[in-house]
Amino acid sequence: MSFQAYLDAIEDKTGLTPRQLVEIAESKGFNDPSVKAGTILEWLKADYDLGRGHGMALVHVIKKGPGIDSKHVGSDGTHRDESDTLWLDGKATKPTS
Repeated sequence: MSFQAYLDAIEDKTGLTPRQLVEIAESKGFNDPSVKAGTILEWLKADYDLGRGHGMALVHVIKKGPGIDSKHVGSDGTHRDESDTLWLDGKATKPTS
């Protein structure tokens, strides 16, 4: 599953866009470099019932922003994506939709 597919599935499950979840995370201080992934995963599980795989995709965006390594773009790998920038504003507004 691509990083973008994880984010799209999170939107389906929570009803919130990735950007909205990032904003909530930032309001809780989870974007602070000292906050560990496990803390964010616990919050995502408790509040949104997200599992580890989906949670880690969101942790990446919370901690590092929407950019992903170009090795995942157009590759044959499990996490291949069409772009090195993830779309955070919801599936309905995605330019490639």
